[in-house]
Amino acid sequence: MTESKPLHILVLSQHFPPEVSAGASRFYELARSWVRHGHKVTVVTCVPNHPAGVVYPGYQHKWWQRETMDGIDVLRLWTYLAPNKGLVRRSLSYISYFVSAVVAAPFLPSADVLVSTSPQFLCGIAGYPVSRLRRLPWVLDIRDLWPDSIIAVGAMKPGPATKFLEVLERFAYRKAAHVVGVSEAFVPHFLDCGVSSNKITTITNGVDLARFSPGADATQFRETHGLGDKFVAAYVGTHGMAHQLETVLEAADRLRQRNDIAFVLVGDGAEREKLLAMRDSMKLDNVVMLPLVPRDQIPAIWAATDAAIVTLRPTPLFELVIPSKIFEAMAAQRPIILGVRGEAARIVADAECGLTFTPGDAAGLAESVLALANDPARRKRLGENGYQLAVSKYDRQKLATEYVDLLAKTINGH
Repeated sequence: MTESKPLHILVLSQHFPPEVSAGASRFYELARSWVRHGHKVTVVTCVPNHPAGVVYPGYQHKWWQRETMDGIDVLRLWTYLAPNKGLVRRSLSYISYFVSAVVAAPFLPSADVLVSTSPQFLCGIAGYPVSRLRRLPWVLDIRDLWPDSIIAVGAMKPGPATKFLEVLERFAYRKAAHVVGVSEAFVPHFLDCGVSSNKITTITNGVDLARFSPGADATQFRETHGLGDKFVAAYVGTHGMAHQLETVLEAADRLRQRNDIAFVLVGDGAEREKLLAMRDSMKLDNVVMLPLVPRDQIPAIWAATDAAIVTLRPTPLFELVIPSKIFEAMAAQRPIILGVRGEAARIVADAECGLTFTPGDAAGLAESVLALANDPARRKRLGENGYQLAVSKYDRQKLATEYVDLLAKTINGH
């Protein structure tokens, strides 16, 4: 990292480990790298409960609790707990985090810069009042474009409420000292919202390469779940409205006669119960569905996988998105079977690290699975290509260096 005085970075992120999500991983891995290079990081979050809305073992639901995690100072504030489904209760959870962060602001430790991340939307917006109360330069980190994303998945319909959120979005962009997006495809949207180009930086998600060993032993996972020597196509992540995972079950139905192929879905989310019922009603013996697992178990799952399935609904907004799970697949040297158009498809195609199918097309997904199941040499080549791209462009340590350098420049220009 750039040789400069150590920074104290204050981060607002409603989700944080031991929770498993893209946002939690992004700021945990960035913060861990920053701490290792002499900086101090304080993360303001809530008690771990995502996605079920139930407090994790070993934690209590209190107004204020503090812990140190890999050198990161973690402050957990009280929030209203809600599962990751249903608009009203989730909204109350988001609002409660915003209120708790603002109320806690006068009692937070002194810092040099504040970063808040969205989604969730109100966590990002909380950066404005907290930065004003603490008199800090504020960097707004955007991982999904809200409210566009919640409209795209049908969680909200366009109307007065979403118009209000759009006003808040533009207000936040205007007030932030800098806006960081995870995809270069977000930049035109930021510009359309009136953000000057010198206030915009793209710092993608990435992966901690040290966590993923392509040679890890997958025997135990395969034996436990009856996978044997089968070709395993796995989806690991949120089972949400955005992901259209019924496509995976429909593809499995098309391949049910291939006893040497299995599908594995790992995770939780608003759609999981519906997907479990769908699998059982279709009598899909070739589909294994596992609940959310701790972060330290995910590398073993990728080691037991032959190809990674990544899919989103076919909406124009998701053409701007780069699903973070593709980076884990790259690090584990696993070929990607991608059902996402746009920026993510360009990355996979340019790097020749996977196959693509039309989002929502079960036949196309089944065809891609068959192609890789029948060609071990091809999937090895695609996996190696992905790994080389992860090393060169998506190493979280390198991205952490880029991010902290940006924070230092933002402080100097504030």
